[in-house]
Order: sequence, then C-alpha cells, then structure tokens
Amino acid sequence: MTKLFSRETIDFLLNEVIEVERLLQWDYFHAHSSETFAMTLDTATEVSQRIMQANYVSSDRNPPQLENGKVSVHSGVHEFIKVYAETGLLSATFPFEWEGQQLPKTVNAAVEFICMCGHNSFIMFTDLMVGCANLILSYGTEAQKQEFLPKLLAGQWGGTMCLTEPQAGSSLGSISTKAVPQENGTYKISGQKIFISAGDHDATENIIHLVLARIEGAPQGTKGISLFIVPKTKTDILPLGAGNDVVSIGIFHKMGQKATPALHLGFGQDNNCIGYLLGQPHQGLPQMFQMMNSARLGVGMTGIAIASAAYQTSLAYAKERTQGKGLSPALASEDSVAIIHHPDVRRMLLTQKAIVEGTLAFIFQCYYYLDMLKVSQTEDERRKYDSLLELLTPVAKTYGAEMGIVAVNQGLQVLGGYGYTEDFGLEQMARDVRIMSIYEGTTGIQSQALLGRQITRNKGLALKWWRQEVEVDLAKAETLKELTVYSARLREALAQFEQVTNHLLTFAAAGENEAFLADATLYMELFGILNVAWHWIKMGTVAQQKLATKPLNLDFYQSKIHTMKFYYTYEVTKIDYLSKVLMGNEKLTPMGETEVILQ
Repeated sequence: MTKLFSRETIDFLLNEVIEVERLLQWDYFHAHSSETFAMTLDTATEVSQRIMQANYVSSDRNPPQLENGKVSVHSGVHEFIKVYAETGLLSATFPFEWEGQQLPKTVNAAVEFICMCGHNSFIMFTDLMVGCANLILSYGTEAQKQEFLPKLLAGQWGGTMCLTEPQAGSSLGSISTKAVPQENGTYKISGQKIFISAGDHDATENIIHLVLARIEGAPQGTKGISLFIVPKTKTDILPLGAGNDVVSIGIFHKMGQKATPALHLGFGQDNNCIGYLLGQPHQGLPQMFQMMNSARLGVGMTGIAIASAAYQTSLAYAKERTQGKGLSPALASEDSVAIIHHPDVRRMLLTQKAIVEGTLAFIFQCYYYLDMLKVSQTEDERRKYDSLLELLTPVAKTYGAEMGIVAVNQGLQVLGGYGYTEDFGLEQMARDVRIMSIYEGTTGIQSQALLGRQITRNKGLALKWWRQEVEVDLAKAETLKELTVYSARLREALAQFEQVTNHLLTFAAAGENEAFLADATLYMELFGILNVAWHWIKMGTVAQQKLATKPLNLDFYQSKIHTMKFYYTYEVTKIDYLSKVLMGNEKLTPMGETEVILQ
C-alpha cells in the first residue's frame, strides 16, 4: 500500500519540536504517557490504511445517491464510523465522564492528519459528530447532554452544522430560517439550508443537525440568531424513527470529496419540525463559532493531509520513473535516469515537502494552544491562548488550504501526463483539495477577518503575544552559527511585516476601510509565510542541535535543515514582493464612481 505520510516526521513534530509530553504535568492529561500517544497513532495508522485508504478510489467512483428522499453512502463509510468509534478515536478528546480519554488535542490532531491522508472525505462524518458533541457539552442542558452525547460519541448518531442558506451565502446575518416558540419549551423550525456536509445518509440511525435560526420577533442581523438542536428523527416527542419534518431536497454533485454528500435540506415544510434551543437565545453565532473555528483548523490540516498524500505518491513515482539523461557528470554515462535526479523535479518535490511539513508544524502549534487553553490556571493565561487562537486560526485554515492546492498541483506536475489520469490518484487529490479554500469561509473572507478584526482587536494585544512566542524560538536559533543567515532573514521579515501592518492601520485610523482591506488576501499570504517560516526555524534549531549528537538517523535531521533552507530561499523571499505591493498607495481594485474597467 502506498505510503501517504511520514510517521517519523509526525513523531518529530510532536515529541521533539512541540514536546507534547509537557502537557502530562497537568492533572487533566494524567492518564497518558508517550506510550499511550504512540499506541493511539498506531491505531489511527491501521484505520487509515485498512479502511480509509482502501476505499478512497471506490467511494469517489460510487458517490452518494438520493432516491425517494433517502441518501445512501458508500459501504466504506459505514465500516469506518463503526471502527473509528469502537477503537475510541471518536471520543478520545472528551472527558472521562463521557467515556472519553482526555487525549490532548495536539495528539488527536496527529490522529486526524493520519486519517485525512487515507481518506479526506470519510473523516468529515466523524469530525461533525465530534463538533456537535462539543457544542452540546459546552452549552447544552444536562438533559440535552444525556440525550445526545452518548449516541454521538458512540457513532450511532451523525451530526451536521447548518448555517448557509440559498439567499444568504456567507452572510449569516441575512439568514431567514425561523424558530417559533411552543408551550412545551420546544421550537418549530422552518427554512432551508444548503451545502450541508453529511446532511443526510444511511450510515447512522439518526442525524443531529445544529441549525442557526431566528426566533420569531428577534432582532435582525447577527445579534438575533440562535442555535437549535434539530434531530432528523424525533427522540423524546415521538419514538425514535418518527420523522421530524427534515427533508432532503437535493444533493449537490461536487467536483471532489464525493464520498461525503452535500445536501440541500428543508426544515418544517409541513410545519412539524421540532428543535431544541441550545444555549442562550440570540447567542447562536458566538456559540457556533466554537465549532466553526475547530472546523477551520481541520480544513487547513485537510489541505495539508491531501498534499502529504500527493507528495508521498509523487516522491515514490520520481524515484521509479526513468526519463532523460542526467545533467551531472556522475550520471553522464546513463542512458536515462530516475527523474528525481533532475533539479527541476527536485524543486517541485522540495516545494511539496516544505509546504507539508512546515504547515503541519504550524497547525500542530495551534492545537497545542487549545490544550494550553484547557489547562490554563489564570484568566491572563486563558486570555493569551484564546487570543493567539483567534489570531492564528484563520491563517492556519487559509495557508493550509491555499498551499495545499499548490503542493498537490506540484505533485501532479511531477507525474506529467500520468498525473492527469486516474492511474495514480493525483487527479482525485487535485479535485478533493480544491474545496478547502472555500470551506468554512473563503480565503477573501478569512483574510478580511484577520486584518479587519483579529489584528486590530484589543489594541493589537494578540499580535504582541504572537511576537513573544516567535521571539522565544528565534532567540534559540540565533545561538547556532549554522542558522544565523536564516534567523537574520526571519528577523528582517518580522520587521517588514510590522512596517506593512502599521502602514495599513493608517488607512483604518482615517476611516478608509476600502483601502485598508483591499489587499487583505495579500496580507494573509504574507502572514502565512511568516508563520511557517517561524516553524521552519524552530524545526531547524531542533534538527541542528540533534545533529551535534550524531544520531543514527542522520539523514532525517539533515533533510529538515535542507528543507528549511529551501523554504527560506523559495518562499520567504516572496515577503519582499508582498510587502512592496502592500506598502504601495495605488489601489486598483476598489470600485470607482464610474466603473469602466471590467467589461
């Protein structure tokens, strides 16, 4: 079976770079050890290879079908959900009281990554169950927790997040789904939702929809939105199996990720859809952001997981495929050489490796902040880690998604004409990865949120905390003479970023919001490169220190140093271009008073 990820790199990031065992000093994680972490990753590897990877192609060729109002999915989905729950992976991060293992989210992120490499579409079913369960655990009544959590965490009931509506798109303040209070404390829900992943299927006996709706008489806009638990089949009003007036209107035929159905759902078409208020009225959007932000980290990591699968596939191909004469004197006598000997092929492979490993380190760091938020002892600590997550989540999502696309396309290019065929899987990966920059808020929306909200909130406090985090690792790198060129380049890039940020903030201070946000996507790209550069210098420092001990796996650590140098040479240099554009005063994208350019 084709290798799709590097377990050695995952172990390196968790154990040597992040040093995840530091979490074991807190009581919440006391049940774990390096051995339980390793065993959990072994289990994930077995599930990923035996079930997920084995069904990757067939589930794409045999997508879900909507017939007579019911959706059927590939048999592999049924097997995956069952095994994922039985192995304890589904409930792993939950408290002991809910049959969880209190596994650190950082380790669980590695579990997810391994599974995503095997099948990026199957994991969506279980991720949605976990997301729903987490929201109910956070905001539900005790009765709601008892009713829904055991079944969600056992994989018996599926879950969804129902936000988008046909007329509203990403503008959630414009949703019109209505909730009418009933005398028994429930609500009648009516409206339509679109693009609902896993919105209907036959892999579980029930599906729990978390639906954003507006209580009758509530204020317009985002402040009037509430969140409701809406089961596909009723649970306490009528016996399980009785319909709850949730109808599958249509199934979207997607470019990729075909194993997970995307549904157009109708709620209350016969005025008989019952929902249960989750949390407080009119707090639906802030509550849902917990699930959305978790999903955003997952989307970024999925982009990188698909890129990892593409990299390992193209690397194996490049080692075996012979074509063309070698350019070096040592290969001059060979009639043809494996294409990995060609410098341009190596450039494409190194691009993939640098993107995958650097971004994975960055995303793991975000999950580590989630763990630290869980065990923080003071309000100041909680505020710090919450602020860092608010700042970095849109960056991790966007960079992972956008650069995942770049990396997969490089892999396809390595295979040449074969990459465009169904023989090696790259064409499917290219179709699958393309949605990542659209899921959970497009790149443009994430970029405007970063620059317009996260950078400016609390007078830039999150950015100050972020800089402190970078400085710790930069100071370590500056003690190593082998890394001085790269630590100096990172310090220069930090200064460029600070200059750009201050320049853009002058537009915001003057109330020139269109000029301020016009190139937010370029600002996002710059900040993304800077964050991955930070993590490459961090990895480079650990690898350089390890090389001094003359380890047995010398090549592994040398490869990290080489890839760090590649990233700084080929990617960090883009900061110069981005800074020049962002510092310019000529704005060419805002709509003029008499628009004649785009015709």
